[in-house]
Amino acid sequence: MSEAAPESDVGHLLRELAPRVLGALLRRSRDFAAAEDAVQEALLTAIVQWPASGMPRNPGGWLFHVASRRMDDRRESDEARRKRETEVAAQAESFAAEVEPGALEHDDTLELLFTCCHPALTPPSAIALTLRAVGGLTTAEIASAFLVPEATMAQRISRAKQTIQSSDVPLATPGAEERAKRLGDVLHVLYLTFNEGYASSAGEELQRVELSTEAIRLTRALHRSLPDHAETAGLLALLLLTDARRRARSGPLGELIPLDEQDRNLWDRAMIDEGTSLITATFAKGMVGAYQLQAAIASLHDEADRAEATDWPQILALYQLLARMSDNPMVALNHAIATAMVHGPAAGLRLVDSLASDERIAGHHRLDAVRAHLLEFQGEREASIRNFRLAASRTLSLPERNYLMTKAARLANGEPCKTLRS
Repeated sequence: MSEAAPESDVGHLLRELAPRVLGALLRRSRDFAAAEDAVQEALLTAIVQWPASGMPRNPGGWLFHVASRRMDDRRESDEARRKRETEVAAQAESFAAEVEPGALEHDDTLELLFTCCHPALTPPSAIALTLRAVGGLTTAEIASAFLVPEATMAQRISRAKQTIQSSDVPLATPGAEERAKRLGDVLHVLYLTFNEGYASSAGEELQRVELSTEAIRLTRALHRSLPDHAETAGLLALLLLTDARRRARSGPLGELIPLDEQDRNLWDRAMIDEGTSLITATFAKGMVGAYQLQAAIASLHDEADRAEATDWPQILALYQLLARMSDNPMVALNHAIATAMVHGPAAGLRLVDSLASDERIAGHHRLDAVRAHLLEFQGEREASIRNFRLAASRTLSLPERNYLMTKAARLANGEPCKTLRS
């Protein structure tokens, strides 16, 4: 063992190794549920032991050995399993050499994404399972992305594992034809993984940089393998154009800074240039999809040297196209914001209020937060304060809650209401 390792270093390494270990176990067993459970147990063991006792010389081999033994344990009696549990961690490093040569040398993550998007599953179930097993998101984070209760998502993931297990289709790396069928789900997994990294749905941190960075890395690798696929290029452009603002999104204490108040000198111009070039090239090919439209919107935000220079009429036109293409309440909410910026807060509020009957978003804090901002723009101070406080009570993200409560407090203390900038 090496010296004790910081928890942050352990977390980053485990996120990198987990898909490789899972992929190696799947090649041996073809039992997704057992392999995924075993990897999760091995990760928990590492999280507890490594920061205190030090990193093993071969971390991947250690994880593979512990996970393999966990799988073996499940096949034997409970009594035998309990005996070996006390021995596994201590023996793991010495057994690391038992890992098959080359089993963990290559990065399986992208291949594992395609493998987990299994044809026996519906797209939502395949995406949810893949986010859990490969993306490393918690069930609560996935539930937030899908706008469903956590218990519902837990059942969906459990059923997905059972469906794969009882399916006649082997759990194996798909061929070219099958990969093409699964590509849309893989893109969605990468998109949702990035979103959780860029704006964490819960916890003390506004962003989880390791998640968004990994999503960009994998999307870039996918684009290299499919250079002519417009939506893959569109997604990569979207992620780059969005992540370019990351440094400006939070202050020195980790506080949230909204887009219109950000120091745009902190935006990453190289990422913006790369993303803009990508989306310009894909638009020229004719066929336009949802990721390309979102990238075009992100590009318009990034091109403005100040908030007042944002081309909101063009953004609104793009959201109108996107709304026709996608039945997504978050798209509808962003469409309402763009409408307010072009036609005034009253027009935006009418669209926001129409979303209140959509159960997917009715209790979501973002709906209350947008309503609060638009009410502020209209000068309705008390109603705005109530909605800011309601939004704060509904978010699990501490930086977002602090921002929303600060907005409410400032308005309550007599700070002038913001108005829309022309």
